[in-house]
Order: sequence, then structure tokens, then C-alpha cells
Amino acid sequence: MMNINKKSVLKYADAYNKRYKAHDETTEVEMKRLLKKQRYLRQKELVRIGMWKSKRPKRHYESKENDDLTVEETTKFSFKTRSEKARIKSLLALKGVSWPAASAILHFAFPKKYPIMDFRVIWSLGWKQPSSYNFNFWQKYCKKINAISKKCKLPIRTVEKSLWEYSKEHQRNNSS
Repeated sequence: MMNINKKSVLKYADAYNKRYKAHDETTEVEMKRLLKKQRYLRQKELVRIGMWKSKRPKRHYESKENDDLTVEETTKFSFKTRSEKARIKSLLALKGVSWPAASAILHFAFPKKYPIMDFRVIWSLGWKQPSSYNFNFWQKYCKKINAISKKCKLPIRTVEKSLWEYSKEHQRNNSS
């Protein structure tokens, strides 16, 4: 488990940025800018965010089931609803979108509110990886990352990057 304080968060976030700056920043900046003015996604943007989070489900993101209208209507609903449960669960209806991918979509649409869920961050928090994700776990995760962000007076994305990097450097037998 990572010793979480502002100094350690900044140290590991800096290491993360050095490791992934080119990959991470371009998509993140462009999608956040897009979603600030366009409050929905189309399939090509879903694919881009999905691939940013995990390349494995690419064929699912590109599926005919995720046509532009379906992706647009689903994401419009998700971004407009006041129900936290409906917000994330509606995104799970899109082919290939898992809890971590849905969290990435929500983070790009609401960067000051939602963290991106990742097994590495969970490990760095000292939590047991659940056998499957659910809404209660998602809420607990959001509250924890937001609490760290507030305590350290740093953006939630900085907190996530640091926890991710800590796992990458310290977790044994982890996958790339």
C-alpha cells in the first residue's frame, strides 16, 4: 500500500508522466476538450477512449452494435442524468464497455468529479481486487480518490496517476 501524502503523490505522478506522457496526454486533452462542448460521444470517440483505457476490447468498441446513434444517445443520457447509478450503468450497455472503460468515459466528461478505475490503483490503495465490479464498489472508489485529491489539494487525475505508477513499480507479478 502506498504511503499517500502530497509529496509521494507528486513523485509518482511525475514518474507516470515521464513514462506515458505522449500516449496519455494527447487523447486525454482532446477528449476532455471535445466533451466540454459536445456532451456526447460518437463511435469513433468511444473507440478512441476505449483504446486509451484498454486495447483488448477494440473489436467490441468497433462493433455494429455501437453505431453512432446508439453511442450518442447512450452517452447523452449518461451525461445528463442526475442518478449516479444510471450514469455509469448506462455506459455498460455499450458493447465492450467495462466498469474501468465507463469510468474513463465519465472522467473525460467530468474530470473534476470522476476518477478512472484501474486494478493498479486498487492495489496501491491496499484494497482487495473484487471478483467483479459493482455500483457500491464504484462509489467507494470515487469517494476514496476524491478524498485523497481534496486532502492533497491535487487533481484526481494526478492522484490516479501516482497510485497507478506506484503499483507499476512495486506490485510483484503484475501485467504490463
